[in-house]
Amino acid sequence: MINLGLTLLSALLGALAFPNFINSNGYPLFAFLFLIPLFYVVLTSKLRYSWFLGALYGFVYYLIYNYWLKTFHPLAILIAPILESGQYLVVFMLLSLVAKLFKKRGYLALSLVYVAYLYVTQMGFLGYPYGNLTASCYEMLPLIQIVDIGGIWLLALILVLPQALVAEMLVNKSFKLYKVDVLLIILVYIITLSYGFIRLSYYQDKEGKENIRVAAVQHSADSWKGGYATYRRNFETLRDLSLEALAYNPDYILWSETAFVPSVVWHQNYPHNSFASELCDEFIEFGLSLPIPLITGNPEGVVADEVVGPFLEDGSFNWKVYNTVMLFGDGRVLGNYRKQHLVPFTEHFPYEKQLPRLYQLLLANDYNWWEKGVEALVFNYNGLKFSTPICFEDTFGYLSAEFVQKGADVLMNLTNDSWSGSVAAEMQHMQLATFRAIENRRPLIRGTNSGITCLVDITGKVINPLEPFSQSYGIYDITIGQETNLTFYTKHPDFFAKLILALALLSYPIGVWVTLKRKKDECYQKYDKLFSSLSDFYEV
Repeated sequence: MINLGLTLLSALLGALAFPNFINSNGYPLFAFLFLIPLFYVVLTSKLRYSWFLGALYGFVYYLIYNYWLKTFHPLAILIAPILESGQYLVVFMLLSLVAKLFKKRGYLALSLVYVAYLYVTQMGFLGYPYGNLTASCYEMLPLIQIVDIGGIWLLALILVLPQALVAEMLVNKSFKLYKVDVLLIILVYIITLSYGFIRLSYYQDKEGKENIRVAAVQHSADSWKGGYATYRRNFETLRDLSLEALAYNPDYILWSETAFVPSVVWHQNYPHNSFASELCDEFIEFGLSLPIPLITGNPEGVVADEVVGPFLEDGSFNWKVYNTVMLFGDGRVLGNYRKQHLVPFTEHFPYEKQLPRLYQLLLANDYNWWEKGVEALVFNYNGLKFSTPICFEDTFGYLSAEFVQKGADVLMNLTNDSWSGSVAAEMQHMQLATFRAIENRRPLIRGTNSGITCLVDITGKVINPLEPFSQSYGIYDITIGQETNLTFYTKHPDFFAKLILALALLSYPIGVWVTLKRKKDECYQKYDKLFSSLSDFYEV
């Protein structure tokens, strides 16, 4: 019962470390504590019970953390916790196993396995970075500068190690055995913070090569409302706010993900609906009238089957649709970026043949899917190179690193989180995104529907966030070229994550070898005692 209570306590503290339904800023200090009861449970629970505690932890943690998913769909609030429950079931068993293999200083292996789990679970179709404990520390600037070397993975290890150590000390009821370990971890924190202060001081005094001014328009539209009347109203709001922002002489106007609907490309190529075509014509006319480029989200429809043509027999569109960012300037569309990393289940489900029943269930519940983009595009306008990760793409380190590798001087994220109806959800997203600016030492500007619209400088400082769920615009002066070299992280994305994963995997054969050696030594000691006793007996 004690371990059951500690499991629930760890899940609660972990979820509350992030923005939540009680406090939209969260309680970030919990990130330095909530894993202590988790590791204590792992160290003291029997292996055959660990799977249940892991499943319980994962379900409760994400049920609280992702409480806002219920707004998207009743299924969503179940899918995420159930998937995470299955993942934590496995990771608790792996943690328990490695804990049994190392009787002393097992906290090192526990930390490696836990961070390796964080990395593995953001890979592939189910990749989901939300819930990573590093995000809650986004305002602790001196601590987090280290991510330009090791990404969030090295920072995660720094956060996890002392908690695993404290749990092991509590289990063994000993501090003396771990004096050196405590001192070494203190030294790690001193080095990390020293590096952070040095980097902050360096960039504070460093000038850039040029400055650009971006007007980010936040129109705060209700994502659940559709229809051409709604699309027109949203466009008119975006247009009016953009025209107001022109008074501040911006160089670019930035709208949000899918800010303008319907698909401009489709309705220009295949005019079919007079309302849609008229609205697209008005958008193009507005774009032509602007003295500066417009960057906006817009669905890109292309013919799915060229043999059939653009329309099916029933009059519906024979199309496939991409979640796209459009650069509109000089009187034309200058380029499109197609979203590469789609949200699992809600935006993308590639397993129709393997899981037909689940596929049909999702369809029956009005899930609609995008096509997947394949190119990490870098726009180039008048010498400014920039990339536009869409929605939660700015939560993945490797994606932004690829953009910067290809030459991006600034990252412009376009997001629509208004469907969540939650400031906490928007804050959680922004927290994760801020690390991209530090990892690559490139500024990040976020243009959102309803929040969090802001600028993040190359030290991770969040500048002028707009009020969530308000119709407004922000004028952001962005310094370009404070850092022109590529960081270690940009050159080698997730290198430390892969190293930690390799060490975590190695801990198991090493643990088996240590265990066998320990048992062998214990066996020799028993024989030595037996022979010694027999020798004493015969001497008597």
